[in-house]
Amino acid sequence: MAGVFLTAEWRYLALLNFEIDPSILRPLVPRGTELDDREGRHFISLVGFLFLDTRVLGVPAFLHRDFEEVNLRFYVRRRVGEQARHGVVFIREMVSLPLVATVARLTYNEPYRIVPMRHTISESGGDLRSAEYRFGAPHNECRFALRVDGEAHPIVTGSDEDFLTGRPWGYTRQRDGGTIEYHVQHPRWNSWSDAGCEITGALGDFYDEPFASILSGTPASAFIADGSAVAVHLPDRIA
Repeated sequence: MAGVFLTAEWRYLALLNFEIDPSILRPLVPRGTELDDREGRHFISLVGFLFLDTRVLGVPAFLHRDFEEVNLRFYVRRRVGEQARHGVVFIREMVSLPLVATVARLTYNEPYRIVPMRHTISESGGDLRSAEYRFGAPHNECRFALRVDGEAHPIVTGSDEDFLTGRPWGYTRQRDGGTIEYHVQHPRWNSWSDAGCEITGALGDFYDEPFASILSGTPASAFIADGSAVAVHLPDRIA
């Protein structure tokens, strides 16, 4: 396994999950992987979260340590002998910092877009109540927010939330058609389930069809994961 490229804290991961026809995703599947399903169902997820205390090759990323990211992703697996490596593929990733996007493109060929971003995390009595992420300029800003009650609970092995968050691998198609694989390490998270949610804005300015229309519909589920420290490894070429 390749060495660690980046460490950070990922916090307040707000996930809006939408069921999707797998035929839409098949052209996007990187070589060497296959679509991963949950009892025959396939999903895309819109995920907003905070990057905190970011370090690249162990060095603090000055002026770039804390920032938001919003990504749209789907789910794949790779067979390695008897093992199935469960991972994600990104359709679009957005940050507000040009240097972050440039490094990710050069190192992983990830599909980053630079847009203005902001967030609001609301708490009451020390308990989380909502997480809101906004992206875009004033004329086309999009917003999605999740609202929760009660305390976070451990994500149960084998649950829908486990399927969507237990993803220790990332896969990215390269410019020559090949594929890289990289490992993402973090402990099992806690979550606030069955979140109330809303999403508004000019989604078509940021996502191609049919993804913009799918994101404008009703999600199959919504929850917030508390997050943790993470370590993202350098990529290995697999195909």
